[in-house]
Amino acid sequence: MSESNETILWEPPVAGDEVDTLLGSLERQRRTFAWKCGGLDAAGLSATVGASTMTLGGLLKHLALVEDDYFSGRLFGREPGSPWDAADWDAVPDWEWRSAAEDTPEQLYALWEDTVARSRALTAEALADGGLDRLALRTSRNGSAPSLRRILIDMIEEYARHTGHADMIRESVDGLVGEDPPRP
Repeated sequence: MSESNETILWEPPVAGDEVDTLLGSLERQRRTFAWKCGGLDAAGLSATVGASTMTLGGLLKHLALVEDDYFSGRLFGREPGSPWDAADWDAVPDWEWRSAAEDTPEQLYALWEDTVARSRALTAEALADGGLDRLALRTSRNGSAPSLRRILIDMIEEYARHTGHADMIRESVDGLVGEDPPRP
């Protein structure tokens, strides 16, 4: 997995504003997650730990789904696109986890990278149109519309949880450990 955008924050600033702190925190989690999943073949992406069925491939696809759901779906009110629109969610509620085994590593990496790029663009658009207080177009079950600020916090939490899972799985695959990826 590669990162070509030099303007993306490496981590949150030590004493920055709220936007840079939130975006830097999310980007740090994304970058660490990408490092934990990067460079593996199908066997590495399919490895499990203990009794868990969670895989790095499943995590890639799950986090791509969550990115699309939060930024495209909730924030901008868009209908799910490919591959989410073809899934039978009623028959297989955890489709993204189960179907990841059918995808190649290249497909999984591309899906996640493309979704993250789209989320970054949508975040920039939302910041330009209301800033962190911009409300989502799709409301939650209780009728409330989260702000972009809340969506970013939820995404940081989602990545932090799953990056911890990825850390354990990756260590079992090839011994890779560490909190942050090496700087380029």
